Amino acid sequence: MGKKQSQFNPDKLALTKEQILDFCDRVIEKWNKNPSKNAKNIFAMNAVKTSVLWTDDESLKAIWGEILTWTFELFYENALAQGQNENSDWSNVMKKLKNKK
Repeated sequence: MGKKQSQFNPDKLALTKEQILDFCDRVIEKWNKNPSKNAKNIFAMNAVKTSVLWTDDESLKAIWGEILTWTFELFYENALAQGQNENSDWSNVMKKLKNKK
């Protein structure tokens, strides 16, 4: 019998609660370099962080799975909209996305 291969599912949350909190902390740390400009953003990210802390793991997986699903869709739609707004062809949009890494 063959080895069962796991299916990649970008919508399934594989991150732990601690990894999500670490992400929030990195964003807050970045914004703290200019706290007066980012005060509202820092406050909002701290609210996100608090909600992650208080949410059970199953709900966290459901919520962040939806966030991931919508993020991919929004990246795609945003890239298309920028390409149309800049009168660029799709290959130029993809180059710009690739260069953002």
